[in-house]
Amino acid sequence: MNSEFTIAVHSLVYLFYLPDHMASSESIAKNVSTNPARIRKIMSSLRKKGFVRTKEGIGGGYFLQAHPDEITLAQIYRSVSCGTIKPSWSTGDPAEACPVSSNIQIVMDTVFDEAEIHLEKYLSNVTISSLLQKVKESPSKV
Repeated sequence: MNSEFTIAVHSLVYLFYLPDHMASSESIAKNVSTNPARIRKIMSSLRKKGFVRTKEGIGGGYFLQAHPDEITLAQIYRSVSCGTIKPSWSTGDPAEACPVSSNIQIVMDTVFDEAEIHLEKYLSNVTISSLLQKVKESPSKV
């Protein structure tokens, strides 16, 4: 899992929370606690998938395009983070005579592939709308 997923989810929940469902990259970045360039990169991926649309120029920004009840975390995960459960580096050496060293990479790849299937199944039951409801119900720490 990578931080782009969390930033994308946070950004969409924030847009849904706002009365006009629109915000600039600077406003979203401030709320997320990251920089606007990173927000623009992630929002570009979300725009390509139809979750947000943009308005250029003064007073522009990102608008929530899809209905929050229809946006699942699985969709967002596939848009910005799919395949990130599996590490890019593996242990072992397929050329080794040792059955552990020569086979662990294949075994672990299967574990990570199955974990991703289960993760996506779980995330498909969580919507942006349900997350905002949970945020509103959580006790404020301020």
